[in-house]
Amino acid sequence: MLLLICGLLPVVLGGLLPFLRIKSRTVRMVYAVLSSCAVSAFLLYLIFAETGEKALELIRFSDAFRFSLRLDGAGKVYLTAAAVLWPLAVLYAVEYMRHEEREGNFFAWFIITYGAAILLGCADNLFTLYIGYEFLTLCTVPLVWHKRDEESTRAALIYMLYLIGGAALGFVAVLLVPRACGFDGAFRLGGTLSMAVRSYVDPLYQWIALFGFLGFGVKAAVLPLCRWLPTASVAPTPVTALLHAVAVVNAGVFAVLRVLYYEVPASCIQGAWPQTVMLSLCAATIVFAAVMAVREQHVKRRLAWSTVSNLSYMLLGLSLLTEQGMAAGLAHLVFHSLTKIILFFCAGAVLTQTGRTQVREMHGLGKKMPVVFLSFLLAGVSLLGVPPLPGFVSKYALVTAAFAQGSPLAICGVVAILLAAVLTVIYVFTIAYPAFFMKPRLSAGETEPRDPGPCMKTVFAVLAALLVCAGIFAGSVMQYLTNLAGGVIR
Repeated sequence: MLLLICGLLPVVLGGLLPFLRIKSRTVRMVYAVLSSCAVSAFLLYLIFAETGEKALELIRFSDAFRFSLRLDGAGKVYLTAAAVLWPLAVLYAVEYMRHEEREGNFFAWFIITYGAAILLGCADNLFTLYIGYEFLTLCTVPLVWHKRDEESTRAALIYMLYLIGGAALGFVAVLLVPRACGFDGAFRLGGTLSMAVRSYVDPLYQWIALFGFLGFGVKAAVLPLCRWLPTASVAPTPVTALLHAVAVVNAGVFAVLRVLYYEVPASCIQGAWPQTVMLSLCAATIVFAAVMAVREQHVKRRLAWSTVSNLSYMLLGLSLLTEQGMAAGLAHLVFHSLTKIILFFCAGAVLTQTGRTQVREMHGLGKKMPVVFLSFLLAGVSLLGVPPLPGFVSKYALVTAAFAQGSPLAICGVVAILLAAVLTVIYVFTIAYPAFFMKPRLSAGETEPRDPGPCMKTVFAVLAALLVCAGIFAGSVMQYLTNLAGGVIR
């Protein structure tokens, strides 16, 4: 019951905000920050109190489809990242949204979306996960459409078309599960119980894996269904960071993980044609999106293409269908979330302080906005995979897992990662180098750029400290994830 309360709490708190008609901006901001902090505290208590192993069945539509919640090891990984980063995103938005309209509606949907992410992370079976997946999409559409202009309307329509259309493929997997596993669709590492005990390979296993990967993988922006993500960067930066680093894209990776490791036995699709499709798409997406990031001159869209590339790092690890691959994919999910939210927040800080959005406009800003660009540099170096920062640990784990798997397509994935690493150097340092080592370019009448206010500075300081700590304790994180993939932790 506590899981249900935790999932519904942000929905209630966010839904009440427009009806409270709070006139004072200060009171409204305090309400938003305290609401998100309270939800995160409650969620972290549930994660670390080990209270989630028993399933809570809420609605039984039939023997095949039931809405039930349970918190296991994989759900804890996904939700821990959300619990840590969500309040920081709200605090950042307090200062950012000072420049935007419809602030109350924004924070209402921002908090409600937190509840959707919690329900998705606590799903006990594929049917429940699908409901949470769609709920998360619907909650984030108003955030993408926040500005209500022509560009944001177009972005919201594309966002809905891709994600709801892709979810239709995922729903095919949901419908096939009862037929393949005899109504026992609860998530279990190694596959649902009735699937795992069968002595033969049902072809339906392979179709469930493929439809689950392609359908839920839309949120993870795998080729050819990836263009929605850069388009959605028209949304306010806190939303972009939420979509691209915390909730939505990670939900796609998390859903694919559930299908490949908790719904069908991985051994049933190892070496089969669905794995060939998955590994090929991942390797292609890694390189294609990194090339697009180099070409893109709009800073937020460049970071969005970088996200597309890094999401396929995670999917590549999961598509290896090994314990090492699962642990490496989850590690990159955690470490990339922390890295990329910093980068997006830096882009948003530059926008609010200077109005600049293009790469060529970053000249000299590193000296004028040291807090912002030192944070950008730290996160960028982690994204490159430079030790001892956490990006190195997860990328090394992915390469090691691919070599251990040993198939030609896995080795192609390693080549794709190495090519993308070179391209990452280009698209990160073509922003960072001019910012620190070239003269500022100030237009006539432009005020002197400076770092943002205390809210954003506090967020940057906390995130930078978390990134450094993640590098220091990356070995412990990897050990936890390895134990999780091996079934030691449930």
